[in-house]
Amino acid sequence: MGVVGAGTMGAGIAQLGCAAGIATVLHDPVPDALGLGEENVLRGLRRWVEKGRVGEAAVELLSTASSLDGLADCDLIVEAAPERLDLKRQLFCDLSRVAPEAILATNTSSIPVTSLASASERPENVVGMHFFNPPPLMRLLEVIRADQTGERALALAREVGEAMGKDVIVATDGPGFLVNRCGRPFYTEALRSLQERLATHEQIDRICRLGGGFRMGPFELMDLVGIDVGFEVAKSFTELSFGEPRWRPSPIQARMVAAGRLGRKSGRGYYDYDAPAGAPHRPEDPEPPAVGGGDGMAVAILGEGALVDALRERARSAGYHLQAGAPAELIVDAGVVAAESPPGGAPLLALCADRTLAARGEPGAVGFHLLPPLADCHLVELTRLPTTQAFAAEAAERFFTTLGFLGEWVGDAPGLVLGRSVCQLVNEAAFALGEGVGSAEDVDTGLTLGLNHPRGAVAWSREIGLDHVVAVLDGLWETYREERYRVAPLLRRAALLEFDLGAAV
Repeated sequence: MGVVGAGTMGAGIAQLGCAAGIATVLHDPVPDALGLGEENVLRGLRRWVEKGRVGEAAVELLSTASSLDGLADCDLIVEAAPERLDLKRQLFCDLSRVAPEAILATNTSSIPVTSLASASERPENVVGMHFFNPPPLMRLLEVIRADQTGERALALAREVGEAMGKDVIVATDGPGFLVNRCGRPFYTEALRSLQERLATHEQIDRICRLGGGFRMGPFELMDLVGIDVGFEVAKSFTELSFGEPRWRPSPIQARMVAAGRLGRKSGRGYYDYDAPAGAPHRPEDPEPPAVGGGDGMAVAILGEGALVDALRERARSAGYHLQAGAPAELIVDAGVVAAESPPGGAPLLALCADRTLAARGEPGAVGFHLLPPLADCHLVELTRLPTTQAFAAEAAERFFTTLGFLGEWVGDAPGLVLGRSVCQLVNEAAFALGEGVGSAEDVDTGLTLGLNHPRGAVAWSREIGLDHVVAVLDGLWETYREERYRVAPLLRRAALLEFDLGAAV
């Protein structure tokens, strides 16, 4: 195996090759870069030898080449050069002449593999092998089939990935391939919520961590990756899709880049990283309260579905007395579709799914949103109107606290903050599935192993329920009348037929 480019990605891929028992040749045209890359590969291999992960022989499998001619005998060459189309196309042209029988793979994360394949004299030998950073640690490999990719190239890419110990998924070529495409809404909807001042970036990140189980919030992740990098990716998605509204960049990204606030690498992004050494950029998340304190209070939880059932079970555990309707001291309308005439005379807590709280016509109500499974959810989002009475807001806080949830007050929207983001994750996955970009299993494997999501989009759809997902998306469409919130045809069909999203393809 040859590896072109001795930077972080190239060195990591070369380390994986040696560890898999493959004789690996590392190339970089810059001598200092090649020397540093070789040191990094050997250091990583020796660390694995000490841990018993590989044998001593793995270290001997690495060699270097100062020119592309040194890769002439390779069966597979992985390109890990900078993300420049002209540079990569020239490399594929040259490599197809240096090693005419070799399979040529690109590690690009954003450039269409089909475009690179067309620069090769044998385009059927070109395939995408998208490793995730850092390659030695991340378990996922995304293999991309270009329009020209032949079966031999696809089979070898998969075989080598599996020999490296990777979970291999296969995607059709297109903007973002499968993983980065299906993960886009995590950022785009967070930016939209911030732009509309539904919540601050700190609130949005906290909601995603505590309410959705994500390891990091979207703004923390954007700071980590680089806000300028994310902005360029967003522009690339828009250009390659000829203006798809779901992928449009945010003006907030443009302002942050113009201000030089690029994230961790510049010392400041959405968070400040110039604090004294060891000081965190944000406070630790609080622990959720213990369940209990209902004290026999009469509560009516209206509606049907997974969320309603889970809330009723949690309310019983907290000591509430559940009633079918009035008389009750608190009414919780938790159905996906708003109840037509909930009983009056008690504070009303209403799920904001198919519409905004303002659109319900209940001026004194409190809105909320939660995503099942509740065992993994530790935070409830709450919203209120200018007409909401203080006693109703206090009743909502008290009720959800006794159920073991932290509370976060946000602006009014269908799905509030987390719901709209997760439902758009499901929607994007449905678009990708309907277009044949990948399988349902590969979507979930990609999001969990490649992006560290707590579950994949198809798994989210099973937990939430397709009726809930479609209700939120339709509510967003009714509120904004924007094409970015149109429901994927596959998702609409699966919901109408009550099919699993993965089985509806």
